[in-house]
Amino acid sequence: MVLTALVAGSGMAAPAAAQDLAEFDYEHLRLRGIGFETGYVPAHGIHGVRGDTRSWGARLDLGYLGPGLRIAPSVTYWSSELEAEEVSRLEARLGQLIARESGPSASGAGPEVDLGTITWTDLVVGVDAHVVWNIPFGWLGFLGLGASVHVLDGQGEAIDGTFVEDLLDTVRPGVNAHLGMEYPLWTWSRLYWHGRYEVTEDLRYFNLRGGLQLMFGGIAPGEMEPR
Repeated sequence: MVLTALVAGSGMAAPAAAQDLAEFDYEHLRLRGIGFETGYVPAHGIHGVRGDTRSWGARLDLGYLGPGLRIAPSVTYWSSELEAEEVSRLEARLGQLIARESGPSASGAGPEVDLGTITWTDLVVGVDAHVVWNIPFGWLGFLGLGASVHVLDGQGEAIDGTFVEDLLDTVRPGVNAHLGMEYPLWTWSRLYWHGRYEVTEDLRYFNLRGGLQLMFGGIAPGEMEPR
């Protein structure tokens, strides 16, 4: 209901989706295909990482839970190094902690801490609900919301097995909003693109993805036929 309201509010043809896609019930919720995708994650959306990064992922097409309402679980992975400035801040804080615990040195200088290069990764496992509608020239459009779990992991030669790694390793719930298009190539495949905005407790970033979906469950009633 929330997704349908979003489509109606955006001026898109949600009623057309309900008319073109036959009345579905739970028997139409079945595995129809698997998609493999790659994406682009701008660094400015993720605090402390160095440079833009690529994402890799896959999605399952589980068919339609209701008229025009498709369910699609997915998994996505990206990895990037922390900026030198961010690592320096961690080193300074760690040095202060060591000095506070051990007391001042004979020279009065704080301990030197070198954490080296730190890599931060995000494994995102989620499930999306797509409102799907027909658009001209044989395309489908989809708009949706999703819920996810982000498994964040910090790695580095100097921090592996330490409490610093433990601080960077977290599991966080998240949500996302996404908008995309797809086009059938043949009965067994289709191309798709979508942009998504991911939100967790302290992460906000945009991810643009594209991929190829292999179909083995057939075309749903109301979906376009492949060219």
